Amino acid sequence: MMKKGQAAMEFLMTYGWAILVVLAAIGALAYFGVLSPGKLVPDKCTLGPGFDIKDCKVSTSGVQLTLYNGLGADVTSVATTVTATAGSAVSACDETNVTAFLANGQTSTMMTICSTAFGADTPSIGERFDADISVVYTKSGETVNHTISGKIQRKVEQ
Repeated sequence: MMKKGQAAMEFLMTYGWAILVVLAAIGALAYFGVLSPGKLVPDKCTLGPGFDIKDCKVSTSGVQLTLYNGLGADVTSVATTVTATAGSAVSACDETNVTAFLANGQTSTMMTICSTAFGADTPSIGERFDADISVVYTKSGETVNHTISGKIQRKVEQ
C-alpha cells in the first residue's frame, strides 16, 4: 500500500515532465517571435467622430494621410499632429501639419507628416508604427478650438 507522500510524488513526476515540455514549447515559440502580439494586431487609422481618415499609409518616407470633414460645418485652421508612442518603429515622430480650410464633406489633400523624423531614424519595412493622432480645428464663424483624438497602428510599407 502506497503512502500519501509517495502517491503525490509519483503524480508530480508523471505529469510534471509533460507540463515542463509544454512550457518549453511555449517559450521557444515566444523566443522566435511566433507569439509576438505586435504581429497579430490589425492595421488601423481611426479618429473620433466628426473627422475620418480616408487614406492612411506609413512608409519609409513618413506618414501619409487624408482627412474627411464630416462635422456638418466648414472648418478653418485644421492642425493634424502625429506623435509616436513608446515601442514604435520611429520614436522621434512628433510633427504637425496645418490645413488652412476644409469645407464640410470635403477630403483634404494627401499630407505627409514626420518625414524628417523618418529620415533620421528610417524604419525597416514590416516594422510596427504606433502613434497618437490629434486634430485641432476651429469651425467657421467660431473662435474656440476643438480637438479630436485617434490612433494610427500600421506596418511600415515601401
